[in-house]
Amino acid sequence: MPAVAAERIITARELNRALLARQLLLERSRAPLPRALERVGGIQAQYAPSTYVGLWSRLHALSRDQVTRALERRRTVQATLMRMTIHVVARRDFWPLALGTRAARRARWLRTHPEAEAALRTAADRVHERLAGGRPLARAELETLVGRPLAAGVGQWVDLVRLPPSGTWERRRADLFGLAENWEGPPEGSEEEGRERLVRRYLAAFGPASRADLSSWAGVPVRVLDSAIDAVASRRLRGEDGTELLDLPRAPLPDPATPAPVRLLPTWDATLLVHARRTGLLPDMHRPRIFSSRNPHSHPTFLVDGVVAGTWRHEDGRIALQPFGRLDAADRRALAEEAERLAAFIA
Repeated sequence: MPAVAAERIITARELNRALLARQLLLERSRAPLPRALERVGGIQAQYAPSTYVGLWSRLHALSRDQVTRALERRRTVQATLMRMTIHVVARRDFWPLALGTRAARRARWLRTHPEAEAALRTAADRVHERLAGGRPLARAELETLVGRPLAAGVGQWVDLVRLPPSGTWERRRADLFGLAENWEGPPEGSEEEGRERLVRRYLAAFGPASRADLSSWAGVPVRVLDSAIDAVASRRLRGEDGTELLDLPRAPLPDPATPAPVRLLPTWDATLLVHARRTGLLPDMHRPRIFSSRNPHSHPTFLVDGVVAGTWRHEDGRIALQPFGRLDAADRRALAEEAERLAAFIA
């Protein structure tokens, strides 16, 4: 276990600026797309356009074609990973994250389908045999092959990726499957090495954070991650409420006075989910406006000074902004300029 650095108290404002910096929301990055995905811990992709908008908000001069080409050329991968949710990740992160989450994904599925394990293993063998030749399998074909109930869970027992053109801006439903070993090559590393990669990617992208936050993002129980945490997280801090927060030794902690530019975020941006709640990006009083049981997607949001200050939508070729309160003239101008740039990206 590495030496543990001395603890200090870190304020909510410092946590906010740390998250913005690590998520490339203080300054757009010029890094290659796969490298940027490594830095932000991958990006959620339940709704394909959110992948594109989320990356546009973080990368300098990004085009939609760049995102699609990276998937086509296998520089990035789309698959069900953390929390059994579709993510786009860098190619070299795919196998470690798949191996690191595999057991937890299976256990989560079996909690609600305890009688299905034997049938899922048999179905997985059938899917593997069907895909071994290299021809993709559409969602409808998968359901015909193993039955609709098993089709929803079989991907936890056979490693699948979502193949372009599905899951792209041009064809948004991620419903074309291939064997990961055919698309990405054979698995590399162990489950424990995969869990260490999970811990490293999360803290680099969302830290400093508690063990519970890390577990929530990964979808892996804390007890399973403990050895990986001890191997990776050598910086220890304390939140203002006394919670122990873990971090990487040289991860950025910007000055809390660092200015934060306005940013437009897509639906289901990971910075707004519960695992990042400590950062104050989404004030609790506004959370019901963004996430609700009646709303199948979260709302796209915009940030002012590092905090959600309203929502936006694309309509009639423009971005319409709905602030939650009064904005000063400088923020309104900055938002209007950012909205115009996003409208051009979407057009």
